[in-house]
Amino acid sequence: MASALQPKRLHIMTSKLNLRQTVIDFLKARPEERFTARQLAIWMFDNLRDACEEKRRGSQQDLRDDGALIQQLVAEIGANRPEMQRRFPQLRTTGTRPRRYYWSTVTEAAEVAKAENLSPATLGQSAEKLSEHELYPLLCRYLHLELGLYPKRIDEKRSSNKVGPNGNKWLFPDLVAMEDIGAEWEREIRACVQQVGAQRARLWSFEVKMLLNRSNIREVWFQTVSNSSWANFGYLVAADIQESAMKEVRLLAASYGIGLIRLNCEDPSESEILIPARERIDIDWDACNRLAQENMDFRSFISWVRQFHQTDNARVGDWDSPVRLI
Repeated sequence: MASALQPKRLHIMTSKLNLRQTVIDFLKARPEERFTARQLAIWMFDNLRDACEEKRRGSQQDLRDDGALIQQLVAEIGANRPEMQRRFPQLRTTGTRPRRYYWSTVTEAAEVAKAENLSPATLGQSAEKLSEHELYPLLCRYLHLELGLYPKRIDEKRSSNKVGPNGNKWLFPDLVAMEDIGAEWEREIRACVQQVGAQRARLWSFEVKMLLNRSNIREVWFQTVSNSSWANFGYLVAADIQESAMKEVRLLAASYGIGLIRLNCEDPSESEILIPARERIDIDWDACNRLAQENMDFRSFISWVRQFHQTDNARVGDWDSPVRLI
């Protein structure tokens, strides 16, 4: 079974089952619908049985078990993906596992515009049709329950608007959070650290997007760099990340230290940090001062951080947590 998964030993499909064309035709008939390689392979096995049986008989691999045959199809779909995408730019794939394949005739820029202009009032509450604002409570849930952070939404509309809406876009993150780094410390250690004035909290910053692809990755990355430069950790968060963006993401992350989180809309607890952010040791308090002067939400956030240091109680603030903090 293991040898059947090695790319160099993949058995080429017989002419009776043209894998590339089958995948393309299947996806073209279902535009914008997303399928894993396993779902595609199972469809082939169920609907092209004669061709699959011919493949089984002609293969040098041991494909007597149906599961082994399906796994072989999965491996070959993955091996053929780069060539299929080279020949058919309309074939898109997500950048996270399990990778999903879909067919889209709109440009990547149009995909971003469509994703960013979804209206929950007209599209309902399907996980695939949420608006960006509906992602914020999902991210808060993940940050608090899975990472132990205390999140706070920053509404740029509550700003003084001195630099206009475009300026606010590059100035304020969508969410911020405080991390109580001594939450698991013994009481005496917490008291000692508080007495000597050592670091007790780390501050996080998050920029949230519906979709990342090749057309928008550099702009949103540098937007995140701009509005997260004050924090210990800066993260770009997206519900949908296309594979076309991931190569650029890795290069940018290495240069600028911003991290990447994939937000799972259906189950926020299954969200994941794809690229960890590089920690900045010192908070940029001058930048914080500017944000606090111009935005009421950020001013409240800093006030709660101050009260935490005074009281050693992270629950003093009205954090945007999905559960009531006791």
